[in-house]
Amino acid sequence: MFSTRSKTAAAVLCSAAIAVSASACGSSSSKPSAAAAASTSTSAAPSSGPTSASASSTGSPSMSAGSSSAPFGSACAAVPSTGAGSFTGMATAPVATAASANPVLSTLVTAVQAAGLVDTLNSAQGITVFAPTNDAFTKIPADTLKAVLADKTKLTKILTYHVVSGRLSPDQLAGTHATLEGGTVNVTGSGQSFQVNGANVVCGNVQTANATVYIVDTVLMPAS
Repeated sequence: MFSTRSKTAAAVLCSAAIAVSASACGSSSSKPSAAAAASTSTSAAPSSGPTSASASSTGSPSMSAGSSSAPFGSACAAVPSTGAGSFTGMATAPVATAASANPVLSTLVTAVQAAGLVDTLNSAQGITVFAPTNDAFTKIPADTLKAVLADKTKLTKILTYHVVSGRLSPDQLAGTHATLEGGTVNVTGSGQSFQVNGANVVCGNVQTANATVYIVDTVLMPAS
């Protein structure tokens, strides 16, 4: 009887030993798995780095492409190099506000204010503006210019004739475009040389927060 109990106890102890041994084996085998997982995780981490770098480098060409479409033309040299009236400063403000900081466009700004179009232009979404320089306004006889500035209806008609819906890039500029006044303007040329109804673009592709601006050397006149 005692012998049978002994055998039974021995069998139980043996089973327990086998179980502990199996558990130990399982435990040791799970460690390599964890290490493998960690290794896999570690190896995966560098792969995310290049992906980010790739995305970042993808952004750089985009910025490069933007800079390749920088303002062009002889009158661009007269635009301030720093401050609110510079190309960088103008890009952060809506078009009427941006123009008011640029000394090249001070007469145009006076005309826009006289016509009450500041808010209209600033709130417009995606427009192209052909902006006459100060010298462009001096081509108009002083008495005529004074009379136009005093006639809000006529002034509004002239100024809205300089505005086209949509932001036109240099590649899209050539052609006939409908203006906010209701008439059309005809743009000829290519590259960095354009004319709008015969007026020369002297500084083109100037960006503001809501508009692309082409500065011209002559005031455009709509059909009466």
